[in-house]
Amino acid sequence: MRKLIYWVHTSVDGFVDGPNGEFDWPVMGPELSAYSDGLNRRVDTLLYGRPVWEMMVGFWPDADADAGAEDSHVSTFAPFWRATPKIVFSRSYPGDEWASRVVRDDLAAEVSALKEQPGADLLLTGGAGLAAALTELGLIDEHHIAVHPVVLGGGRKVFAEPKQRLNLGVTDSRLLDGRIVVTSYHLVK
Repeated sequence: MRKLIYWVHTSVDGFVDGPNGEFDWPVMGPELSAYSDGLNRRVDTLLYGRPVWEMMVGFWPDADADAGAEDSHVSTFAPFWRATPKIVFSRSYPGDEWASRVVRDDLAAEVSALKEQPGADLLLTGGAGLAAALTELGLIDEHHIAVHPVVLGGGRKVFAEPKQRLNLGVTDSRLLDGRIVVTSYHLVK
């Protein structure tokens, strides 16, 4: 069965964006970029909630056209992003040329069916709403959380008010680029 991996950046105080939706604070150094690339090599489908999707589709389609050679994360991720199937989860998003599919209903059944299909793992990147819903349903197999050395003081929480306790086991933890702590967790059942 395919795994569903959640990859997210958060502040020290546990927010995925700032009080006004700011996402200008994550720094993608070479080690963090390599970690992200390693996750990308494990997957063949990208999953997004609508807010993150709108941010991604507004930047990644031609991001490498403007990136300098020194920005290896952009020059590596942009072609991967364009070539990889992308599923957007939204009740109201009409879709666009970059979304392979839009899922509107029955989140549990749709994601369970995706996990049962043959192929590589699935990667949910960023956001809070979709991740919270999938976590509540017990459908996320791995959480990879990059904690950046910034205090935002508000925004959307990385774990948005779970209705029940979530027991996680640490799989790995490391300091990247001398400033970002990335910890991977698995769900303890």
